[in-house]
Amino acid sequence: MKKYIERTQYLDRLKGLIGTPDIKIITGIRRCGKSELMHAFVSYIENNIKMANVILVDFFNLEYEELKNYKVLYDYVEKNYVEDKINMVFIDEVQLCENFELAVNSLHNSKKYDIYITGSNAFLLSSDLTTLFTGRFLEIPVYPFSFKEFSLYYSDAKSKKNMLDDYVLKGGLAGSYEYTNETDRKAYLKDVYSTIIRRDLIKKYQITDVDSLEHLAEFMMDNISNITSPNNISNVLNINKMPANHVTIGKYIKCLCAAFLFYGTKRFDVKGKKYLETSEKYYLADLGIRGAVLGRRNIDYGRCYENIVAMELLRRGYEIYVGKLYRKEIDFVAMKGDEKIYIQVSDNITVEETFKREIDSLLQIRDAYPKILIANTGHPEYQYEGIKIVDLSDWLLS
Repeated sequence: MKKYIERTQYLDRLKGLIGTPDIKIITGIRRCGKSELMHAFVSYIENNIKMANVILVDFFNLEYEELKNYKVLYDYVEKNYVEDKINMVFIDEVQLCENFELAVNSLHNSKKYDIYITGSNAFLLSSDLTTLFTGRFLEIPVYPFSFKEFSLYYSDAKSKKNMLDDYVLKGGLAGSYEYTNETDRKAYLKDVYSTIIRRDLIKKYQITDVDSLEHLAEFMMDNISNITSPNNISNVLNINKMPANHVTIGKYIKCLCAAFLFYGTKRFDVKGKKYLETSEKYYLADLGIRGAVLGRRNIDYGRCYENIVAMELLRRGYEIYVGKLYRKEIDFVAMKGDEKIYIQVSDNITVEETFKREIDSLLQIRDAYPKILIANTGHPEYQYEGIKIVDLSDWLLS
């Protein structure tokens, strides 16, 4: 049975943007809930803002079939404009209208409308937005369910520890939760992945070497949280008789990130306080896809936990970097405005050697910014020489 969880974080963000002059564009990986969010926001507007005139176009609904021409779409919105009202335009699956950007830009230029749109990744990739929209736009990134949302969905089940293990395997694409049969659930996630690869990327970029793109995506899934580069990846693929040069690999990585399947992080020199262009880590938008495509092959819970923390930091609005301090690595330098946090992530720190290794990198940092070790401790938060030791589940739920 379908269950709805209100995505308060995103709704609050949208509420705070009401009346701003930007075109609001809701983006994210397929099936992460962009359309559901828009419809929930429309419902809020209709129930709470009496002066609002809602003009909704949902191109997945046959009722709007005739509007799949940019001139007709423009005329429809203009026809439904109401003087002395707050005219709010919502267009879902905007890419189904050919040359939609001409209509959206013209409506925006009139300065009469508060505009919100969603669309398929094939047409609203992050890299395309500046080209498509000549006016000001604001991207609202939407991510798969967080662990907190996952826990609300399964609120009648299990301990936190078991819940976290389930989240690693199931991920946050909530559409898959409706399938109680494991085979069907994985089939749903494989279909999401296949659609991103074959419709969003191969079709858009006219990629002919499909096998190389899929091998690359699977390699990156298998190496989440590892430092890597196009050169390293091409060398490994060539050794495994999957020919690929680093230029092509670099291009394909950009495509996979543009479609919100992966998120890349650059390095930050903690001592020199400067950003470095070399070597990145890549994090998968949703671990459920990894489980569906690769199964439990080579599963490393430490790296999976790091991936979960990376996505959670992005949800919370941080920019994330891999910290470099001499020859040591800090998993995350998380920044938001004037805020900076150093974070290490580990699975099990009950072994003294592991604990010392994880804590040592943080102890070497000489500035006064907060330092946190997030691990699967199962214990309340405590401190060690000024470093917070926090249980992973508690941190995700906080």
